[in-house]
Amino acid sequence: MNRVARGDQWALRALYDRYASRLTALALRSLGNRGEADEIVQETFVEAWKRAREFDPSRGSVGAWLTTIARTRAIDRLRSLSASKRAATASAAEPLPSPVNPGEEAAQRQAAARVRAALATLPAEQREALELAYFEGLSHREIAERTGQPLGTVKTRVRLGMEKLLACLGDLGGGEA
Repeated sequence: MNRVARGDQWALRALYDRYASRLTALALRSLGNRGEADEIVQETFVEAWKRAREFDPSRGSVGAWLTTIARTRAIDRLRSLSASKRAATASAAEPLPSPVNPGEEAAQRQAAARVRAALATLPAEQREALELAYFEGLSHREIAERTGQPLGTVKTRVRLGMEKLLACLGDLGGGEA
């Protein structure tokens, strides 16, 4: 792992040769799909390459560390696939929307303008986290990976941004239940 941390690609290749089949089997058992399992293994070694300096041999073996990364990725993938299936099922069961009357349409445009204005008042980091979460549908973990920020930082930014939006927008929802 020290060689991998120093950027030695051959050391990473040796790790891959040693652990890839074990990690593939683990991911395949979890996901039941060879293509998904192969992607998990690839993501695991990319993460190991990026985080090699974080490996601490006093906490466990390289194999255990890689297995933990792969297992976590597989669980995240299962959750993502499950959420996608639920969304597809729910959207297929939803009735077609009824036509919007002009008054409601104008109110929706005004509300959207208020939301855009409120988003513009947020610090850039909070605005980015909220836009990635709500407009691109990314999970907190996916936002952390895309932005290179720690997961806790992303969660805090989303929460603080939502609190500021709530304070700024007040009763935009109209209070209907």
